[in-house]
Amino acid sequence: MSAAHLGLGSNLGDRRAMLQAAVDGLAAAGVLTTASSATYETDPVGDVLDQPVFLNACLAVETALDPDALLEAVKGVERALGRTTDGPEYVRHGPRPIDVDVLLYAGRAHRSARLTVPHPGLLERRFVLIPLLELDFDLATPDAVRLSDALAALPVTEGVRRAGPPLRLP
Repeated sequence: MSAAHLGLGSNLGDRRAMLQAAVDGLAAAGVLTTASSATYETDPVGDVLDQPVFLNACLAVETALDPDALLEAVKGVERALGRTTDGPEYVRHGPRPIDVDVLLYAGRAHRSARLTVPHPGLLERRFVLIPLLELDFDLATPDAVRLSDALAALPVTEGVRRAGPPLRLP
């Protein structure tokens, strides 16, 4: 089994129920959630700012899946929960019922055609770093960049507010 960390986000419908459904779906896909951060309401960032606020959380998980198989599992959970990534209604970084990202995997770097770990935006996103550090304040990237140092270096321009308790573990 390998330890990994995932980021969850939703800004459509019952956001907390969608995050919980993702945790439950991951368990069915062979990804065991061992810890959940609290949930955080976060302002949209990036290219599409005119959209509803997100509810985010991070998970510590254990899995026998390799990084690419883990990505396929989380994408399967997204599809099962109504996430689409094509068609006329799809907007990259736009509103979505669920988003699940592989952030860290077993303390090592990984790069393939579909996946880069650590997640390329990890060190620039307060909405990921805050809940991730709640799970383990000593987390670092494989090249020894402490996530707490990355968070401390970011400007406080992105709104991240604690919204609720951790998600229920399966």
